[in-house]
Amino acid sequence: MKTVCELNKCNGCMACSSICPKNCITISDSINAMNTDINETACINCKLCERVCPNITKPEKTSPIEWKQGWAEKDIRSISTSGGAASAIIKSFIQSGGYVASCLFKDGGFAFELTNDMEVAKRFAGSKYVKSNPEGIYKKVQERLKTDKVLFIGLPCQVAALKNYIKNQENLYTVDLICHGTPSVKLLDQYLGERGYSLKELKDVKFRTKTDMGLSVDGEKINLSRVTDDYLCAFLESIDYTENCYSCQFASLERVSDITLGDSWGTEYKEEEKNGISLVLIQSEKGKELVDKSGLELKNVDLDNAVSRNHQLSHPSTLSPKREKFLNLIKTGKSFKKATFAVLPKMVIKQKIKLVLIKLHLMKIGGGGTE
Repeated sequence: MKTVCELNKCNGCMACSSICPKNCITISDSINAMNTDINETACINCKLCERVCPNITKPEKTSPIEWKQGWAEKDIRSISTSGGAASAIIKSFIQSGGYVASCLFKDGGFAFELTNDMEVAKRFAGSKYVKSNPEGIYKKVQERLKTDKVLFIGLPCQVAALKNYIKNQENLYTVDLICHGTPSVKLLDQYLGERGYSLKELKDVKFRTKTDMGLSVDGEKINLSRVTDDYLCAFLESIDYTENCYSCQFASLERVSDITLGDSWGTEYKEEEKNGISLVLIQSEKGKELVDKSGLELKNVDLDNAVSRNHQLSHPSTLSPKREKFLNLIKTGKSFKKATFAVLPKMVIKQKIKLVLIKLHLMKIGGGGTE
């Protein structure tokens, strides 16, 4: 098999398949890794795929010029998983006449959309702990940039791919999201299927509410609040990402975008923490412009503390030996539930105990301790 980048190191950014003039590149997902496959009979060896691939054409990275923490106005913040920084920037950008491209859940998948409609843009909100599919978005952004400003919000590898793809970036603004790593959507589909849900039939999927990690589908939480489900257990323990994530070149303080957004964990603003606080790193004057117009309430943040609480700003997630066992169990037909328990028994048992305590009214759903 002829690949674009090194075997099993594909980010799944889809830039190579999008730019190929002969449509001779397909991208496969084996759960363990994503890979490109070039049809050598159709390939004309134009090398465009290598030009846009961020694993081959290394992106320029820049250190932050400013770093802040803060939150959006109440209406935005209340429906955001963190402090609402992304939603506030999106709203301001659209109100100024621009278009925004980002990921939303649609037709059973996590795809990218380009819009200047605030109602559509509201669906960009929320963390998505699964591999998204940017196929087709680069061309749409390229075309829209001919007449309008465009804000692209995605993972660092997706931002890097877009910047390799787009030559004229004068009207392009970019935001990258601090990323632990991303599992194959096939794992999410399997887990939900075992719980009686069909990913293709769902209207909405959410992965967390503020600090409460847990899947909700069509407004219904799979487990009670404060009880982490098996899917999020595997994600939080970093045992189910695709292989490239464990050697991610973007997990550093130097970033590829105008702004980097994440959670301000370990903040000194304890009274605000339950409502969500965003971490905002600004890498360029374009980024500063976006933040200044967003209406965010910003506070100073200790950068060293922010980095220590977000390891992806210094190094990729660590490859655990548990990952191989977990994925092998899945591939040999074990259920997600059994595979998770086999690899993370203490964590799973702890969540089951919490579930029992809540049902017995010995633990509050919305807070810690006993009643």
